[in-house]
Amino acid sequence: MSGWQDARRILCVRLDNLGDVLMTTPAIRALKRSAPDRHITLLASHGGAIAAPHVPEIDSVIAYDAPWMKLAQPTLPYADLAMRSTLESRRFDAAVIFTVYSQSPLPAAMFCHLAGIPLRLAHCRENPYHLLTDWVRETEPETGVRHEVRRQLDLVAAVGARTEDERLSFRVGAEDRMRATMRLAEAGIDPDRPWIALHPGATAASRRYDPERFARVAFELAKVLGCQVAVTGGAAERELCERVRRLAGPAARSLAGRLDLAEFAGLMAEAPLLISNNTGAVHLAAAVGTPVVDLYALTNPQHTPWLVPHRVLSRDVPCRNCYRSVCPHGTNACLDIPVESVVAAACEVWNRVDRRIRRAA
Repeated sequence: MSGWQDARRILCVRLDNLGDVLMTTPAIRALKRSAPDRHITLLASHGGAIAAPHVPEIDSVIAYDAPWMKLAQPTLPYADLAMRSTLESRRFDAAVIFTVYSQSPLPAAMFCHLAGIPLRLAHCRENPYHLLTDWVRETEPETGVRHEVRRQLDLVAAVGARTEDERLSFRVGAEDRMRATMRLAEAGIDPDRPWIALHPGATAASRRYDPERFARVAFELAKVLGCQVAVTGGAAERELCERVRRLAGPAARSLAGRLDLAEFAGLMAEAPLLISNNTGAVHLAAAVGTPVVDLYALTNPQHTPWLVPHRVLSRDVPCRNCYRSVCPHGTNACLDIPVESVVAAACEVWNRVDRRIRRAA
């Protein structure tokens, strides 16, 4: 822990997706608040970096698609050398490398070492020797698995950084909420009547619940709860969302591709309930305090909704925790969840958070 209390310029390395960055924000808050005048820079993938302007604990961001992470296309060496030079020029006092337990921190640790960052902290399974100055031995999954948020809070606690506020961090402004409400109205949803959000997409095919079942869930909830359904997704998910909307009936409308990140956060902040696959939308909803029904593929065990009312639904399978983006059996059996179970879980959460849900009734 020597030297960490004096570290003022800290690089937080989180090279995964948006949801992973959000689950790291409590640990970033702990780093920010554990010493005066700290400046936090996030080094993130382009997909994760978009969160940074909305996280008050992050002072600056550097977007970087690292070649040791999953990428659609390989990177060129000059880009990596240029990034090393960029990090060196920023003269960081310390770097914290955040990973899930299946990832090695050593490529990022080498990067930070070559950039001359004197303090380097990470979980690591093998002996990192001099690549890490502060090595927290990797014990997962052999001795149990922690939630991703707890894992990263425990990491920074090893160098004395703690916080009592363990909520996810994402700032939503009044204008974001207003624009989200306008988008709802433009799509044909009356924001003054009860409505819920339904998010049928996910980056990994192994984490996608059957879209026809999603549509049946929307149809049944519209009947049972008398609510409208806002189907959400990115621009690349328009076709999927339109299919769900069409099958779900007249109570559903699609907002796919119509919202930027701030507007989507505003929508989540206004939504009384989100029903979603395990993807970034779940963590954004948790960050703004919105209850969630999470259709949770058992590809990994660490990413359930954090500190919000929720229900997690899955079917137990022998191949759980496979960490695969595509189901190796081609069945997505861990998401073989009856529509009736999803509807019942949604009604349970709806009734449990009656104060939020009924405000528009």
